[in-house]
Amino acid sequence: MPKKLKSIAVYCGHEFGNNKKFRRDAAAVGKMLAENGIRMVFGGGNVGLMGAVASAAHENGGKVIGISTDDVIAKQEPAHPKIKVKVVNGVNERKQIMFDLSDAFIILPGGIGTLNELSDIMTMQQIGETNKPLFFLNTDNFWEPFGDLIKHMIECEFIGDMSEYTIFGADTVAQLKKMILNY
Repeated sequence: MPKKLKSIAVYCGHEFGNNKKFRRDAAAVGKMLAENGIRMVFGGGNVGLMGAVASAAHENGGKVIGISTDDVIAKQEPAHPKIKVKVVNGVNERKQIMFDLSDAFIILPGGIGTLNELSDIMTMQQIGETNKPLFFLNTDNFWEPFGDLIKHMIECEFIGDMSEYTIFGADTVAQLKKMILNY
């Protein structure tokens, strides 16, 4: 019987990127989470893909909670005005709270912050601290270079195998939804 995922953190860019499909899929993910009664945890910002996914979840009746820091809100990402955003002391506390509030993680296109968040989860999986799943949405093959890097790390024997990881990849929001609901 599938384990019901009740709360999922979404990691993604605070920019929209240069592909309209990124914004489209971010909004579709927010809507999908709301329609399936899954609380969304996010970085708290009202910008880029982060704002798009949170707004779509909120507008479709979803439960959404944001976690941010004073520095991020003041310098980069204004807090989402329609969603409760908890402000914490620093990025490490932010990531820990997002981890604690979530049963799983969705990775959308993003930059260095997104890479940092997903690599933290992968490291925790590798050393056995968590088996919470990571779900990549590979919009327009955005994550293909990352997959190639993982293959290269395996070939160079820095990663023994992928059995320590709980990672799933989807090319469409429909595939992502099916994976999440059947997890």
